[in-house]
Amino acid sequence: MNVVVRIPDDLAAHLAADGDVERQALEALAVESYRAGRLTKPELGRMLGFGTRGALDGFLKARDVFEVYTVADIERERHDVERLGF
Repeated sequence: MNVVVRIPDDLAAHLAADGDVERQALEALAVESYRAGRLTKPELGRMLGFGTRGALDGFLKARDVFEVYTVADIERERHDVERLGF
């Protein structure tokens, strides 16, 4: 799908000073969709064209986007560690 976003020329020039405006818009949409739970991590990586999980993790870390780690996750891991005898 192609999406057209209309930005006044003077503002587009200002945004272009930071790099490719099209890529900036794609990344912003992708990150916000991931934060909102509309994209999974693999979908996010595919949307942005990352070939490795490490590249995607670095991208997210640079934008202060971290996976939600719940109390249930901690309890599940604690149970797994106990089951393994550690």
